Amino acid sequence: VVGDPRIKERLMNMGIIPGTELKIERIAPLGDPLEIKVRDFRLSLRKEEARSIVVEKE
Repeated sequence: VVGDPRIKERLMNMGIIPGTELKIERIAPLGDPLEIKVRDFRLSLRKEEARSIVVEKE
């Protein structure tokens, strides 16, 4: 998680930490918000927040 410290802290508090697997479940028609699955729950993130997540493909 990179970028704005406030967004980084919020995402990490929601369980998005290094090594966590996540999956994009849905993207709204205009691309905002995104719904992602993290562990056993789903989160809706604004595009701005999602940009802070660095993803490595398996």
